[in-house]
Amino acid sequence: MNKKSNRELLLSGNLVKAIMALAIPVVINSFLQTMYNLTDTYWLGKLGTEELAAINLVSPMQNIVINFGSGITVAGSVLIAQYLGAKKDEDARSMANQIFACALLFSVVCAVFCAIATPSIVTWLGAKEETWQHSKTYLQLVILDMPFLYTVNMYTAINQAQGDTVRPMFLNLFGITINMILDPVLMLVLDMGVAGAALATVGAKAVPAIIAFILLLNKEKDIYLNLRKLKFEKEKLKNILVIGLPTAIGGSTMQFGFLLMSRNVLKYGTQAMAAYGIGNKINSLITLPTNGIGSAVATIVGQNVGAEQHDRAEKGYRLSMRISVIFLFLGGLILSRMPVSTAIVRIFSKDAEVVAMAADFLSIMAFWCFANGVYNSSMGLFQGSGHTEVTMIIDAARLWIFRFATLFICEVMLHMGVRSVWYSVVVSNGLSAMVLYIVYRTGYWRRKRIKT
Repeated sequence: MNKKSNRELLLSGNLVKAIMALAIPVVINSFLQTMYNLTDTYWLGKLGTEELAAINLVSPMQNIVINFGSGITVAGSVLIAQYLGAKKDEDARSMANQIFACALLFSVVCAVFCAIATPSIVTWLGAKEETWQHSKTYLQLVILDMPFLYTVNMYTAINQAQGDTVRPMFLNLFGITINMILDPVLMLVLDMGVAGAALATVGAKAVPAIIAFILLLNKEKDIYLNLRKLKFEKEKLKNILVIGLPTAIGGSTMQFGFLLMSRNVLKYGTQAMAAYGIGNKINSLITLPTNGIGSAVATIVGQNVGAEQHDRAEKGYRLSMRISVIFLFLGGLILSRMPVSTAIVRIFSKDAEVVAMAADFLSIMAFWCFANGVYNSSMGLFQGSGHTEVTMIIDAARLWIFRFATLFICEVMLHMGVRSVWYSVVVSNGLSAMVLYIVYRTGYWRRKRIKT
Protein backbone atom coordinates (compact mmCIF):
# COMPACT_ATOMS: atom_id res chain seq x y z
CA MET A 1 0.00 0.00 0.00
CA ASN A 2 1.50 3.41 -0.98
CA LYS A 3 1.68 6.42 1.32
CA LYS A 4 -1.23 8.23 -0.38
CA SER A 5 -3.61 5.30 0.03
CA ASN A 6 -2.39 4.89 3.64
CA ARG A 7 -3.38 8.47 4.40
CA GLU A 8 -6.76 8.05 2.68
CA LEU A 9 -7.45 4.89 4.68
CA LEU A 10 -6.64 6.58 8.00
CA LEU A 11 -8.58 9.76 7.25
CA SER A 12 -11.63 8.46 5.40
CA GLY A 13 -11.49 4.67 4.94
CA ASN A 14 -12.94 1.73 6.87
CA LEU A 15 -11.74 2.05 10.48
CA VAL A 16 -11.64 -1.68 11.22
CA LYS A 17 -9.46 -2.16 8.15
CA ALA A 18 -7.26 0.77 9.23
CA ILE A 19 -6.85 -0.62 12.75
CA MET A 20 -5.97 -4.09 11.50
CA ALA A 21 -3.66 -2.80 8.74
CA LEU A 22 -1.68 -0.88 11.35
CA ALA A 23 -1.99 -3.16 14.36
CA ILE A 24 -1.17 -6.59 12.90
CA PRO A 25 2.33 -5.66 11.67
CA VAL A 26 2.94 -3.76 14.94
CA VAL A 27 1.92 -6.85 16.94
CA ILE A 28 4.28 -9.02 14.92
CA ASN A 29 6.97 -6.36 15.26
CA SER A 30 6.46 -6.14 19.04
CA PHE A 31 6.56 -9.92 19.26
CA LEU A 32 9.89 -9.91 17.47
CA GLN A 33 11.21 -7.24 19.85
CA THR A 34 10.06 -9.31 22.82
CA MET A 35 11.81 -12.31 21.33
CA TYR A 36 15.15 -10.59 21.86
CA ASN A 37 14.64 -10.91 25.62
CA LEU A 38 12.80 -14.24 25.51
CA THR A 39 15.61 -15.81 23.50
CA ASP A 40 18.12 -14.61 26.10
CA THR A 41 15.85 -15.87 28.89
CA TYR A 42 15.51 -19.30 27.28
CA TRP A 43 19.25 -19.84 26.82
CA LEU A 44 20.18 -18.28 30.18
CA GLY A 45 17.75 -20.75 31.76
CA LYS A 46 19.99 -23.45 30.35
CA LEU A 47 22.97 -21.92 32.18
CA GLY A 48 21.35 -21.62 35.61
CA THR A 49 19.09 -19.66 37.98
CA GLU A 50 21.86 -17.19 38.98
CA GLU A 51 22.35 -16.06 35.38
CA LEU A 52 18.60 -15.80 34.83
CA ALA A 53 18.10 -13.76 38.01
CA ALA A 54 20.98 -11.45 37.05
CA ILE A 55 19.54 -10.48 33.68
CA ASN A 56 16.06 -9.97 35.19
CA LEU A 57 17.54 -7.73 37.90
CA VAL A 58 19.19 -5.25 35.53
CA SER A 59 16.66 -5.31 32.66
CA PRO A 60 14.58 -2.50 34.27
CA MET A 61 17.71 -0.28 34.31
CA GLN A 62 18.14 -0.83 30.60
CA ASN A 63 14.44 -0.09 30.14
CA ILE A 64 14.70 3.22 32.06
CA VAL A 65 17.12 4.55 29.48
CA ILE A 66 15.13 3.11 26.56
CA ASN A 67 11.84 4.55 27.84
CA PHE A 68 13.29 8.01 28.50
CA GLY A 69 14.60 8.13 24.97
CA SER A 70 11.34 6.73 23.62
CA GLY A 71 9.82 10.12 24.44
CA ILE A 72 11.73 11.43 21.42
CA THR A 73 10.47 8.69 19.11
CA VAL A 74 6.87 8.98 20.36
CA ALA A 75 7.03 12.74 19.78
CA GLY A 76 8.37 12.09 16.30
CA SER A 77 5.60 9.68 15.38
CA VAL A 78 2.83 11.92 16.76
CA LEU A 79 4.14 15.15 15.24
CA ILE A 80 4.85 13.64 11.82
CA ALA A 81 1.38 12.04 11.81
CA GLN A 82 -0.30 15.35 12.66
CA TYR A 83 1.67 17.23 9.99
CA LEU A 84 0.71 14.58 7.43
CA GLY A 85 -2.95 14.77 8.48
CA ALA A 86 -2.79 18.56 8.00
CA LYS A 87 -1.13 17.94 4.56
CA LYS A 88 2.09 19.74 5.59
CA ASP A 89 4.54 17.20 4.15
CA GLU A 90 7.56 19.54 4.11
CA ASP A 91 7.14 20.17 7.85
CA ALA A 92 6.86 16.41 8.37
CA ARG A 93 10.20 15.88 6.57
CA SER A 94 11.87 18.62 8.60
CA MET A 95 10.53 17.12 11.83
CA ALA A 96 11.90 13.67 10.91
CA ASN A 97 15.41 15.13 10.52
CA GLN A 98 15.34 16.91 13.85
CA ILE A 99 13.87 13.97 15.74
CA PHE A 100 16.55 11.66 14.33
CA ALA A 101 19.38 13.99 15.39
CA CYS A 102 17.98 14.33 18.91
CA ALA A 103 17.49 10.56 19.31
CA LEU A 104 20.96 9.63 18.08
CA LEU A 105 22.71 12.19 20.29
CA PHE A 106 20.73 11.05 23.33
CA SER A 107 21.47 7.36 22.72
CA VAL A 108 25.24 7.84 22.44
CA VAL A 109 25.47 9.95 25.62
CA CYS A 110 23.32 7.47 27.59
CA ALA A 111 25.24 4.41 26.40
CA VAL A 112 28.58 5.87 27.54
CA PHE A 113 27.23 7.11 30.88
CA CYS A 114 25.45 3.85 31.76
CA ALA A 115 28.45 1.70 30.83
CA ILE A 116 30.61 3.70 33.26
CA ALA A 117 27.99 3.75 36.05
CA THR A 118 27.04 0.03 35.80
CA PRO A 119 29.09 -1.28 38.80
CA SER A 120 27.50 1.29 41.13
CA ILE A 121 24.02 0.59 39.75
CA VAL A 122 24.32 -3.18 40.27
CA THR A 123 25.66 -2.70 43.81
CA TRP A 124 22.75 -0.35 44.64
CA LEU A 125 20.29 -2.98 43.38
CA GLY A 126 21.56 -5.33 46.08
CA ALA A 127 23.24 -7.94 43.89
CA LYS A 128 26.04 -9.96 45.48
CA GLU A 129 28.76 -12.38 44.44
CA GLU A 130 27.83 -14.31 41.27
CA THR A 131 24.65 -12.34 40.64
CA TRP A 132 26.62 -9.07 40.90
CA GLN A 133 29.24 -10.20 38.40
CA HIS A 134 26.70 -11.54 35.91
CA SER A 135 24.55 -8.40 36.18
CA LYS A 136 27.53 -6.07 35.70
CA THR A 137 28.80 -7.97 32.67
CA TYR A 138 25.42 -8.10 30.96
CA LEU A 139 24.40 -4.47 31.52
CA GLN A 140 27.78 -2.97 30.55
CA LEU A 141 27.71 -4.77 27.22
CA VAL A 142 24.02 -4.69 26.28
CA ILE A 143 23.72 -0.93 26.89
CA LEU A 144 26.07 -0.39 23.95
CA ASP A 145 23.22 -1.27 21.58
CA MET A 146 21.50 2.08 22.31
CA PRO A 147 22.55 3.96 19.12
CA PHE A 148 21.52 0.95 17.02
CA LEU A 149 18.20 0.56 18.84
CA TYR A 150 17.30 4.21 18.41
CA THR A 151 18.12 4.19 14.72
CA VAL A 152 15.70 1.28 14.23
CA ASN A 153 13.12 2.95 16.50
CA MET A 154 13.27 6.17 14.48
CA TYR A 155 12.83 4.22 11.26
CA THR A 156 9.79 2.54 12.83
CA ALA A 157 8.33 5.85 14.11
CA ILE A 158 8.74 7.65 10.77
CA ASN A 159 7.12 4.81 8.85
CA GLN A 160 4.33 4.27 11.38
CA ALA A 161 3.39 7.95 11.27
CA GLN A 162 2.77 7.43 7.54
CA GLY A 163 0.66 4.34 8.19
CA ASP A 164 3.39 1.89 7.16
CA THR A 165 4.02 -0.75 9.85
CA VAL A 166 5.02 -3.57 7.48
CA ARG A 167 8.58 -2.57 6.57
CA PRO A 168 9.65 -2.12 10.24
CA MET A 169 8.19 -5.58 10.93
CA PHE A 170 10.41 -7.22 8.30
CA LEU A 171 13.46 -5.32 9.52
CA ASN A 172 12.95 -6.61 13.05
CA LEU A 173 12.31 -10.13 11.76
CA PHE A 174 15.79 -10.00 10.26
CA GLY A 175 17.23 -8.81 13.58
CA ILE A 176 15.61 -11.50 15.70
CA THR A 177 16.79 -14.16 13.27
CA ILE A 178 20.36 -12.96 13.81
CA ASN A 179 19.81 -12.95 17.58
CA MET A 180 18.41 -16.49 17.65
CA ILE A 181 21.51 -17.71 15.80
CA LEU A 182 24.06 -15.74 17.84
CA ASP A 183 22.62 -16.55 21.30
CA PRO A 184 23.41 -20.29 21.46
CA VAL A 185 26.66 -19.85 19.50
CA LEU A 186 28.09 -17.15 21.79
CA MET A 187 26.57 -18.35 25.08
CA LEU A 188 27.08 -22.11 24.82
CA VAL A 189 29.35 -23.03 21.91
CA LEU A 190 31.89 -20.28 22.71
CA ASP A 191 31.07 -20.52 26.45
CA MET A 192 30.66 -16.74 26.91
CA GLY A 193 27.62 -17.01 29.23
CA VAL A 194 25.81 -13.72 29.99
CA ALA A 195 28.42 -11.78 27.99
CA GLY A 196 27.42 -13.85 24.96
CA ALA A 197 23.74 -13.01 25.53
CA ALA A 198 24.53 -9.28 25.61
CA LEU A 199 26.81 -9.36 22.56
CA ALA A 200 24.25 -11.37 20.60
CA THR A 201 21.65 -8.67 21.30
CA VAL A 202 24.04 -5.87 20.29
CA GLY A 203 25.04 -7.64 17.09
CA ALA A 204 21.44 -8.44 16.19
CA LYS A 205 20.48 -4.76 16.46
CA ALA A 206 23.56 -3.32 14.73
CA VAL A 207 22.83 -4.92 11.35
CA PRO A 208 19.15 -3.77 11.12
CA ALA A 209 20.25 -0.30 12.30
CA ILE A 210 22.65 0.06 9.37
CA ILE A 211 19.91 -1.04 6.96
CA ALA A 212 17.39 1.35 8.57
CA PHE A 213 19.79 4.30 8.25
CA ILE A 214 20.37 3.59 4.55
CA LEU A 215 16.61 3.33 3.95
CA LEU A 216 15.98 6.62 5.77
CA LEU A 217 18.35 8.39 3.35
CA ASN A 218 16.25 7.33 0.33
CA LYS A 219 15.00 10.58 -1.23
CA GLU A 220 12.37 8.76 -3.27
CA LYS A 221 10.31 8.36 -0.08
CA ASP A 222 7.84 11.01 1.14
CA ILE A 223 9.69 11.30 4.45
CA TYR A 224 13.48 10.95 4.37
CA LEU A 225 16.60 12.20 6.14
CA ASN A 226 18.68 14.96 4.59
CA LEU A 227 21.92 15.19 6.56
CA ARG A 228 22.82 18.51 4.89
CA LYS A 229 19.69 20.13 6.30
CA LEU A 230 20.07 18.99 9.87
CA LYS A 231 19.61 22.43 11.40
CA PHE A 232 17.35 22.82 14.41
CA GLU A 233 14.19 24.93 14.23
CA LYS A 234 13.05 26.57 17.47
CA GLU A 235 9.32 25.95 16.99
CA LYS A 236 9.76 22.29 16.11
CA LEU A 237 12.18 21.70 18.99
CA LYS A 238 9.59 23.24 21.29
CA ASN A 239 6.96 20.82 19.97
CA ILE A 240 9.36 17.90 20.49
CA LEU A 241 9.81 18.95 24.12
CA VAL A 242 6.07 19.55 24.67
CA ILE A 243 5.17 16.07 23.38
CA GLY A 244 8.34 14.11 24.09
CA LEU A 245 9.40 15.27 27.54
CA PRO A 246 6.23 14.11 29.37
CA THR A 247 6.48 10.72 27.64
CA ALA A 248 10.17 10.50 28.56
CA ILE A 249 9.57 11.42 32.20
CA GLY A 250 6.52 9.16 32.53
CA GLY A 251 8.17 6.17 30.88
CA SER A 252 11.47 6.42 32.74
CA THR A 253 9.74 7.12 36.06
CA MET A 254 7.63 4.02 35.53
CA GLN A 255 10.71 1.94 34.68
CA PHE A 256 12.53 3.27 37.75
CA GLY A 257 9.57 1.98 39.71
CA PHE A 258 10.07 -1.39 38.05
CA LEU A 259 13.71 -1.23 39.18
CA LEU A 260 12.62 -0.75 42.79
CA MET A 261 10.13 -3.59 42.34
CA SER A 262 13.05 -5.79 41.30
CA ARG A 263 14.86 -4.89 44.51
CA ASN A 264 11.75 -5.80 46.45
CA VAL A 265 11.40 -9.16 44.70
CA LEU A 266 15.09 -10.03 45.15
CA LYS A 267 14.66 -10.10 48.94
CA TYR A 268 12.57 -13.26 48.43
CA GLY A 269 15.57 -14.91 46.73
CA THR A 270 16.97 -15.49 43.25
CA GLN A 271 14.25 -18.04 42.49
CA ALA A 272 11.56 -15.43 43.09
CA MET A 273 13.51 -13.00 40.91
CA ALA A 274 13.70 -15.55 38.10
CA ALA A 275 9.95 -16.29 38.43
CA TYR A 276 9.10 -12.58 38.35
CA GLY A 277 11.11 -12.10 35.17
CA ILE A 278 9.60 -15.11 33.42
CA GLY A 279 6.04 -14.12 34.36
CA ASN A 280 6.52 -10.55 33.12
CA LYS A 281 8.02 -11.64 29.82
CA ILE A 282 5.24 -14.13 29.09
CA ASN A 283 2.61 -11.58 30.09
CA SER A 284 4.16 -9.12 27.65
CA LEU A 285 3.45 -11.66 24.91
CA ILE A 286 -0.19 -12.01 26.02
CA THR A 287 -0.76 -8.25 25.79
CA LEU A 288 1.12 -7.76 22.50
CA PRO A 289 -2.06 -7.51 20.38
CA THR A 290 -3.42 -4.68 22.49
CA ASN A 291 -0.04 -2.92 22.45
CA GLY A 292 -0.25 -3.05 18.67
CA ILE A 293 -3.80 -1.73 18.69
CA GLY A 294 -2.68 1.07 21.04
CA SER A 295 -0.01 2.07 18.51
CA ALA A 296 -2.63 1.97 15.75
CA VAL A 297 -4.88 4.26 17.80
CA ALA A 298 -2.03 6.78 18.21
CA THR A 299 -1.45 6.92 14.44
CA ILE A 300 -5.17 7.07 13.54
CA VAL A 301 -5.86 9.74 16.17
CA GLY A 302 -2.72 11.69 15.21
CA GLN A 303 -3.61 12.01 11.53
CA ASN A 304 -7.31 12.70 12.20
CA VAL A 305 -6.58 15.32 14.86
CA GLY A 306 -4.19 16.96 12.36
CA ALA A 307 -7.06 16.96 9.84
CA GLU A 308 -9.48 18.36 12.50
CA GLN A 309 -11.59 15.14 12.41
CA HIS A 310 -12.02 14.60 16.15
CA ASP A 311 -15.21 12.54 15.92
CA ARG A 312 -13.53 10.05 13.59
CA ALA A 313 -10.52 9.91 15.92
CA GLU A 314 -12.84 9.09 18.85
CA LYS A 315 -14.66 6.44 16.84
CA GLY A 316 -11.34 4.77 16.03
CA TYR A 317 -10.38 4.78 19.72
CA ARG A 318 -13.64 3.28 20.97
CA LEU A 319 -13.65 0.56 18.32
CA SER A 320 -10.04 -0.33 19.11
CA MET A 321 -10.75 -0.54 22.82
CA ARG A 322 -13.65 -2.95 22.32
CA ILE A 323 -11.53 -5.24 20.13
CA SER A 324 -8.70 -5.22 22.71
CA VAL A 325 -10.88 -5.93 25.74
CA ILE A 326 -12.73 -8.83 24.10
CA PHE A 327 -9.51 -10.41 22.83
CA LEU A 328 -7.72 -10.19 26.20
CA PHE A 329 -10.73 -11.37 28.19
CA LEU A 330 -11.08 -14.55 26.13
CA GLY A 331 -7.34 -15.16 25.93
CA GLY A 332 -6.91 -14.49 29.65
CA LEU A 333 -9.53 -17.06 30.59
CA ILE A 334 -7.50 -19.73 28.80
CA LEU A 335 -4.01 -18.71 29.93
CA SER A 336 -5.05 -18.21 33.56
CA ARG A 337 -5.75 -21.94 33.94
CA MET A 338 -2.93 -23.33 36.12
CA PRO A 339 -2.13 -26.36 33.87
CA VAL A 340 -1.75 -24.01 30.90
CA SER A 341 0.38 -21.40 32.72
CA THR A 342 2.57 -24.12 34.24
CA ALA A 343 3.20 -25.73 30.85
CA ILE A 344 4.23 -22.36 29.37
CA VAL A 345 6.56 -21.49 32.26
CA ARG A 346 8.32 -24.86 32.03
CA ILE A 347 9.66 -23.82 28.63
CA PHE A 348 11.89 -21.29 30.39
CA SER A 349 12.91 -23.06 33.61
CA LYS A 350 13.20 -26.56 35.05
CA ASP A 351 13.58 -25.36 38.64
CA ALA A 352 10.44 -26.64 40.41
CA GLU A 353 10.15 -23.68 42.78
CA VAL A 354 10.68 -21.14 40.00
CA VAL A 355 8.03 -22.87 37.88
CA ALA A 356 5.50 -22.89 40.72
CA MET A 357 5.93 -19.19 41.52
CA ALA A 358 6.04 -18.05 37.89
CA ALA A 359 2.92 -20.08 37.00
CA ASP A 360 1.06 -18.57 39.94
CA PHE A 361 2.11 -15.06 38.87
CA LEU A 362 1.17 -15.69 35.24
CA SER A 363 -2.26 -17.15 36.02
CA ILE A 364 -3.18 -14.13 38.17
CA MET A 365 -2.00 -11.60 35.55
CA ALA A 366 -3.67 -13.42 32.65
CA PHE A 367 -7.08 -13.49 34.35
CA TRP A 368 -7.11 -9.70 34.81
CA CYS A 369 -5.22 -8.73 31.64
CA PHE A 370 -8.37 -7.39 29.89
CA ALA A 371 -7.73 -4.11 31.78
CA ASN A 372 -4.69 -3.67 29.53
CA GLY A 373 -7.10 -3.35 26.60
CA VAL A 374 -8.56 -0.18 28.10
CA TYR A 375 -5.13 1.05 29.22
CA ASN A 376 -3.27 0.64 25.90
CA SER A 377 -6.06 2.03 23.72
CA SER A 378 -6.48 5.05 25.99
CA MET A 379 -2.73 5.68 26.06
CA GLY A 380 -2.81 5.67 22.25
CA LEU A 381 -5.65 8.21 22.27
CA PHE A 382 -3.79 10.68 24.49
CA GLN A 383 -0.47 10.19 22.70
CA GLY A 384 -2.02 10.63 19.25
CA SER A 385 -3.82 13.81 20.32
CA GLY A 386 -0.56 15.16 21.75
CA HIS A 387 -1.67 15.04 25.40
CA THR A 388 1.37 13.15 26.66
CA GLU A 389 1.16 14.99 29.97
CA VAL A 390 -1.77 12.68 30.77
CA THR A 391 0.22 9.55 29.91
CA MET A 392 3.13 10.87 32.01
CA ILE A 393 0.96 11.28 35.11
CA ILE A 394 -0.69 7.88 34.69
CA ASP A 395 2.63 6.11 34.01
CA ALA A 396 4.07 7.58 37.20
CA ALA A 397 0.94 6.94 39.28
CA ARG A 398 0.64 3.32 38.11
CA LEU A 399 3.95 2.42 39.76
CA TRP A 400 4.58 4.98 42.47
CA ILE A 401 1.06 5.23 43.89
CA PHE A 402 -1.14 2.31 42.85
CA ARG A 403 1.50 -0.44 42.74
CA PHE A 404 3.55 0.43 45.80
CA ALA A 405 0.44 1.18 47.87
CA THR A 406 -1.03 -2.22 46.96
CA LEU A 407 2.34 -3.86 47.66
CA PHE A 408 2.47 -2.26 51.11
CA ILE A 409 -1.06 -3.36 52.00
CA CYS A 410 -0.56 -6.94 50.80
CA GLU A 411 2.94 -7.35 52.21
CA VAL A 412 2.83 -5.48 55.52
CA MET A 413 -0.84 -5.65 56.49
CA LEU A 414 -2.02 -8.91 54.87
CA HIS A 415 1.33 -10.80 55.08
CA MET A 416 0.92 -12.35 51.62
CA GLY A 417 4.64 -12.82 50.97
CA VAL A 418 5.80 -12.93 47.33
CA ARG A 419 2.17 -12.97 46.14
CA SER A 420 2.02 -9.35 47.30
CA VAL A 421 4.09 -8.54 44.22
CA TRP A 422 1.79 -10.51 41.93
CA TYR A 423 -1.36 -8.73 43.15
CA SER A 424 0.26 -5.30 43.17
CA VAL A 425 0.78 -5.68 39.41
CA VAL A 426 -2.84 -6.50 38.50
CA VAL A 427 -4.42 -3.99 40.90
CA SER A 428 -2.23 -1.11 39.68
CA ASN A 429 -2.92 -1.95 36.03
CA GLY A 430 -6.67 -2.03 36.65
CA LEU A 431 -6.74 1.28 38.55
CA SER A 432 -4.63 3.00 35.87
CA ALA A 433 -6.99 1.81 33.12
CA MET A 434 -10.00 3.08 35.07
CA VAL A 435 -8.47 6.54 35.62
CA LEU A 436 -7.49 6.85 31.94
CA TYR A 437 -11.03 6.04 30.84
CA ILE A 438 -12.49 8.61 33.27
CA VAL A 439 -10.15 11.30 31.88
CA TYR A 440 -11.17 10.34 28.34
CA ARG A 441 -14.85 10.82 29.25
CA THR A 442 -14.12 14.43 30.25
CA GLY A 443 -13.23 15.23 26.62
CA TYR A 444 -9.86 16.67 27.65
CA TRP A 445 -8.10 14.91 24.76
CA ARG A 446 -9.93 17.17 22.25
CA ARG A 447 -8.09 20.28 23.43
CA LYS A 448 -5.46 21.50 20.94
CA ARG A 449 -2.02 20.68 22.29
CA ILE A 450 0.43 21.64 19.53
CA LYS A 451 0.48 24.06 16.63
CA THR A 452 0.71 22.43 13.20
